[in-house]
Amino acid sequence: MPHPGATTRPTSRRSPARKAAPASSPAGGADPRFENGPLAIVDVEDGQVLAYCVGGLVLDVPAKSIAALVEWTLSEGRLGQPKLSGPAKDADPLIVLTDAACEHYGLPVTLTKEERLAGRIPEGHKVIKQLTRADWQLTKRGFGPWARIYRPAQGSERSCVQLCIPSWDALDTRHWADTGQLPPADLARLLGTYAARVMTPRGSTAVTGLELMTALHPPTRASEPDATGKRHSEHNPGSLGKDPVDCAPCEAPDGHPLLADLPRFHHRTPAEVLVEEAYDWARPLTDAECLRPHLVGIDVNMAFAAGANGLTVGLGAPTHVKNPVFDPKLPGSWLVDLSHVDLSRVKLAKDKWAELDAGLLPSPFTPKGERPEGPAWYATPTVAYAVELGYDVAPIEAYVRHDNGRYLDGWYNRLRDAYLATMADLGVHADMPPADFLAAMDGYRQRDPQLAIVVSAIKATVKGGLGKLRERPRGEGWKPGQPWRALARPTWRPDIRAAVISRTRINMHRKIVKHAAFTGQYPVAVLSDCAVYASDGPSPLDFLPYRDGKPLPGGFKLGVNPGLVKWEGTQSVLWGEGVREQFNAPDLNLARYIKDGTVTDADTGE
Repeated sequence: MPHPGATTRPTSRRSPARKAAPASSPAGGADPRFENGPLAIVDVEDGQVLAYCVGGLVLDVPAKSIAALVEWTLSEGRLGQPKLSGPAKDADPLIVLTDAACEHYGLPVTLTKEERLAGRIPEGHKVIKQLTRADWQLTKRGFGPWARIYRPAQGSERSCVQLCIPSWDALDTRHWADTGQLPPADLARLLGTYAARVMTPRGSTAVTGLELMTALHPPTRASEPDATGKRHSEHNPGSLGKDPVDCAPCEAPDGHPLLADLPRFHHRTPAEVLVEEAYDWARPLTDAECLRPHLVGIDVNMAFAAGANGLTVGLGAPTHVKNPVFDPKLPGSWLVDLSHVDLSRVKLAKDKWAELDAGLLPSPFTPKGERPEGPAWYATPTVAYAVELGYDVAPIEAYVRHDNGRYLDGWYNRLRDAYLATMADLGVHADMPPADFLAAMDGYRQRDPQLAIVVSAIKATVKGGLGKLRERPRGEGWKPGQPWRALARPTWRPDIRAAVISRTRINMHRKIVKHAAFTGQYPVAVLSDCAVYASDGPSPLDFLPYRDGKPLPGGFKLGVNPGLVKWEGTQSVLWGEGVREQFNAPDLNLARYIKDGTVTDADTGE
């Protein structure tokens, strides 16, 4: 809470009342180091520099330069956020610069094309020279949209400030919408909510998603005191450690140094490369489905977060094993032939088999839903599902990780809680009856557009953080066979990404199979976390099998919690057949367009 002497104000752009940063500690149990919150939006009004903090607090800022602003932030601003786990470090304060603040401090309001491509302003810029003269340093990223300004740590004391410059496209409109255009007080509220529920942004939502993993499982911790009473840095159990580990060759993306000996244009087969990706599958409608009036899309909430929940993943390097016995509890990559798995007869539970129309189902083993034709590499959850369906497996070889754990549990829990709390603020609560849930979801974004943006950012934090686990080269003069910058991170772990996507796809297939066995209904399209069904009515309740308000066990259930589903959109069957005919694509993935019915071009599958 703010100091009693500070002024709080409603979220408007201008107000005559403002106070300097308080000089004494706040009353109550708040951490006095961070009494003004995790971040501030720095703006200039009538020549006065102001810092808009969370809760409506506005502080006078006496700093005349960026270097002085950094000094003020660390000495008087009282901004930051307590650490998220025992061995972690407190979050550095975040300063967001408005257009007026950029002008005031001698920074360009927008970047040139060359600067955008470089991701930074030139090293010789006068502001960078000012920082250098004041003994401040920049990270290797330089002074870009998310600049980190620091001095080397003195003991355990860190001196570091994170800058965010929205006019330099720091806040990607795909995830943050028009956040960068908000008045300072509103921007402070929005980013402050995200910071409080997720963490103080450290960059893009993807970067923040990855940083959240590390903040919850720091690579090192302080040891017990030695004979002299001194503590040392040691490995933190359950973390990925401080040193990167090599992935298995099958887990390496094209161009990785492990594949440097392959011919340049060699196309790796499924027996050479692990391909665990989300679904992109569709099929023509049956005659019976064409007689139904509606196509209804349902979407799994926070699907990839739900896929991470409770998942055991590798923590260390892989061990290569020939002819292993499959162990569903052992994370890894397995070369195994699953072409014998027949979806026309699958086991639903112990000694309970179901007869299905396999031609109407995607294979659970490939992203395109095609039945595998021979040995291929799979992550553990995919192979475990083949066993669950009632089929024996005999791996040829594997790369397994005996050092493993539920590394993503805390990450999932924090993002789940952030999502549910924000949706509750928007009037959508857990455990609502199905009809009430659908009604609450109708127009929820309009109830508080700023909080709706927070929801989008939380979702992007999940997907982006997982994507960063297999970050590809980003220019930098990279050539195939050479290492790229991301490989130096302990968090460059394509095996963990593959395991989460594998489990997410399997979770979707399991629900599809249960639904088909119980209702005889099959999806006509699946795209990642969205499935489309032909229906006699326009609502999910017209085809989801609820009895006395209770859903089919193991099937689709309406609700806001991660892993449950919401309504994605409804179009007519005539619309679906029409766009497929228009683009001469009988397998056009209708799930991609079910939300609003707009099809801008032929489906390329990208």
